[in-house]
Amino acid sequence: MRILVVEDDASLASFLRKGLEAEYYAVDIASDGDDACWMALETNYDLLILDLNLPKMGGIAVLHAIRPKKPSLPVLVLTARSRIEDHGQSLDSGADDCLIKPFSYTELSARVRALKRRRPMTSETRLKIGDLELDRIERTVKRGGKRIELTAKEFGLLECLLRNAGHRVTRCMIVEHVWNLSFDTGTDVVDVYINYLRKKVDDGFTPRLIHTVRGVGYELLCPPEVTA
Repeated sequence: MRILVVEDDASLASFLRKGLEAEYYAVDIASDGDDACWMALETNYDLLILDLNLPKMGGIAVLHAIRPKKPSLPVLVLTARSRIEDHGQSLDSGADDCLIKPFSYTELSARVRALKRRRPMTSETRLKIGDLELDRIERTVKRGGKRIELTAKEFGLLECLLRNAGHRVTRCMIVEHVWNLSFDTGTDVVDVYINYLRKKVDDGFTPRLIHTVRGVGYELLCPPEVTA
């Protein structure tokens, strides 16, 4: 799940990024309204966390700009304004929920999960191949009914493979979607994490699902799709 956090307070933005990434979310940061509009319209985000008091373009203006083009994008507004009128304006402008500053991260996390649950259920809410299942809402992984504990990066890597099950996934694609980078780091970090994932997802189970595509990357396959 990819979240855009729009917040001009660098320390708060960093705090939110660390908390959300620890919960397996991929997080991008925008520090002003102009960047927020551009990023929200150019990238498919699952959630927008939007401060109202922003440089260049305020949060309400951002809502007016993106809502016609992204009508189903969930938006959680952060505001230091406690007046009911301000909350009403945010909701009328297209926000789905409002959270008053200062707030606890626990409450923000709960509201993020609530907005996820409100979205129409899709085939991608639960990703499955063979006896392996990943629940994107509850952030759980099971194989053969047995729960598997994964780190945040391992979970993101498995989600990337499952969303592309039956197709080859390059190392560059993995770096972009899991490590949130637009370039290959030149290290073997992907191979290292694939090895971690194999030990948890494949070792002790039959058949093996994670396959190496020499010179390309990896592929998640389950018989009868697996070929010699």
